[in-house]
Amino acid sequence: MDEDALSRDDVIGKVCLTRDTIASHPKGFSGWAHLTEVDPDEEVQGEIHLRLEVWPGARACRLRCSVLEARDLAPKDRNGTSDPFVRVRYKGRTRETSIVKKSCYPRWNETFEFELQEGAMEALCVEAWDWDLVSRNDFLGKVVIDVQRLRVVQQEEGWFRLQPDQSKSRRHDEGNLGSLQLEVRLRDETVLPSSYYQPLVHLLCHEVKLGMQGPGQLIPLIEETTSTECRQDVATNLLKLFLGQGLAKDFLDLLFQLELSRTSETNTLFRSNSLASKSMESFLKVAGMQYLHGVLGPIINKVFEEKKYVELDPSKVEVKDVGCSGLHRPQTEAEVLEQSAQTLRAHLGALLSALSRSVRACPAVVRATFRQLFRRVRERFPGAQHENVPFIAVTSFLCLRFFSPAIMSPKLFHLRERHADARTSRTLLLLAKAVQNVGNMDTPASRAKEAWMEPLQPTVRQGVAQLKDFITKLVDIEEKDELDLQRTLSLQAPPVKEGPLFIHRTKGKGPLMSSSFKKLYFSLTTEALSFAKTPSSKKSALIKLANIRAAEKVEEKSFGGSHVMQVIYTDDAGRPQTAYLQCKCVNELNQWLSALRKVSINNTGLLGSYHPGVFRGDKWSCCHQKEKTGQGCDKTRSRVTLQEWNDPLDHDLEAQLIYRHLLGVEAMLWERHRELSGGAEAGTVPTSPGKVPEDSLARLLRVLQDLREAHSSSPAGSPPSEPNCLLELQT
Repeated sequence: MDEDALSRDDVIGKVCLTRDTIASHPKGFSGWAHLTEVDPDEEVQGEIHLRLEVWPGARACRLRCSVLEARDLAPKDRNGTSDPFVRVRYKGRTRETSIVKKSCYPRWNETFEFELQEGAMEALCVEAWDWDLVSRNDFLGKVVIDVQRLRVVQQEEGWFRLQPDQSKSRRHDEGNLGSLQLEVRLRDETVLPSSYYQPLVHLLCHEVKLGMQGPGQLIPLIEETTSTECRQDVATNLLKLFLGQGLAKDFLDLLFQLELSRTSETNTLFRSNSLASKSMESFLKVAGMQYLHGVLGPIINKVFEEKKYVELDPSKVEVKDVGCSGLHRPQTEAEVLEQSAQTLRAHLGALLSALSRSVRACPAVVRATFRQLFRRVRERFPGAQHENVPFIAVTSFLCLRFFSPAIMSPKLFHLRERHADARTSRTLLLLAKAVQNVGNMDTPASRAKEAWMEPLQPTVRQGVAQLKDFITKLVDIEEKDELDLQRTLSLQAPPVKEGPLFIHRTKGKGPLMSSSFKKLYFSLTTEALSFAKTPSSKKSALIKLANIRAAEKVEEKSFGGSHVMQVIYTDDAGRPQTAYLQCKCVNELNQWLSALRKVSINNTGLLGSYHPGVFRGDKWSCCHQKEKTGQGCDKTRSRVTLQEWNDPLDHDLEAQLIYRHLLGVEAMLWERHRELSGGAEAGTVPTSPGKVPEDSLARLLRVLQDLREAHSSSPAGSPPSEPNCLLELQT
């Protein structure tokens, strides 16, 4: 798209990748794809509800087509809706329905009849159009019905997906409009009921609980058989699984010990992309994201707002005119460097001060994990010459793998909605380098790499002392304090998702425009959706979790604004209610919908349909239905919309993804099993403990066999009507 500030954004072109195209690349599609022209006749969406019948007549059979309703039609008009009507064509005869104004969910309930001659092969064509008073009508999609097949079944009714019109010739102008470089990966998983994964989960949890005291086979074996390219995915899935079981700290502690046992040089500790490093990265993103926002948010916002020119590298300095009232003079290179150093020292000082004050704000599970890391490293390298090594081990994760990446790419950590421009990006990069120098404890090696960072040295040296004092306080959390904190959190029902939203609840008179929305801070826990005036003020429960019946998007035209969702629920008296909440962007909208659907997926009385519009006056804005409590015109979605690390945990999906990975390395697991069991035949798991010891690897192989059989025999083994798909797209 070409963004326009005043008028509508212009379409430049599109890239279309079909599901089959993406699925044909097991490791994902990666490369340049040509932009092609956007043909309005191909941009269709939605479904149409038809009833088709063949009736015997006096002279010939009759074909009866009832056009009942449609849903989710493409909005073709500027008001975000369409004025749809349906055109039915058969053997040169054309009939049309009435026009439904301003609706993407129209209802017609109109029937047309055609004479059906014996042996006629022509198809019945049902087309949806958007009516326009002045310009040409816009095509919304069509359905082609095989009349010969209909003769056999006599009657058919259902929802038919609208298809594009591909009969018209297209101009082929690939390459003329430019190209997009894309990385796209599709994962399609069939997730079985929880009971199927319990043996796998129990086995992995048992290994983690035993730690280094037990046989310790499985976790090291998983790391050994995991390739570099998929290690991050495996680490994230394992971390999420153990976090859901309350064993994240124990899992990470086991990985710390495994890495320390094979490390002899302190300068290489946790510097590789090992399972320990990748798991710790994922852990901080899952458990510490809110903490990161609290510490970094104000500093990042200030950098974006100031937009100052900052540069320390003399070879990259741009000298510009300075002055006022016509008295301009060239700014010297020394002045640019000094101003840049002052700006960076101020930002770095503010960041270190905020970090020093944040000990109590850091989540208890994060503090306890860093405490274990600090202890393990100090036990492994106890000498006075290694005094700084435990501190560097903590900062290698906290600074180098968490804070610095977030400073360089704040959008990826949801600190900003947009990427930084070139000037701001350079400031962030230099600030991240300074944080890395502090995290490295200001070693001579780090100073030698970029000597032009020298002007920041006084602040860096002061920062090292601040950081060591901060880490000392951070890891000073006793087991009792940790348990008390966790118990307090469990009583408070820790938030699944929280953040600012704009709320508007209708009271029978219909919704107002977006200006009637009030900004509040919402918190979703496993008990309720609550709100407060500020993040720190006392929360009031809005909706009990057990009362939620659906969470869906709302049509843009309903409130004159976008990114609005509706939470349909029942109040204490059992009466249906709807809360309308507006998010700041589409990503926030999807994450809230994802969270709400996950925590309420087991509720009784979930709705099968809903209205994507609002009830205004005496009818629904979406389908013009006059009955307020009638059945919805669109089906509800039970699946989550996103599967990101900041979404709620889905334990069954994590277990399925771990099973899928282990299935891919099963041959290597069998090879190791043969080595341990003295050459047992591949594919035969020992069942007699008398012959071969029943170790954890043998149990794992048996669990994999059971899960494979469950997938092949379960009805869920066939493609479900609503598959659990994850599409990852990077531009």
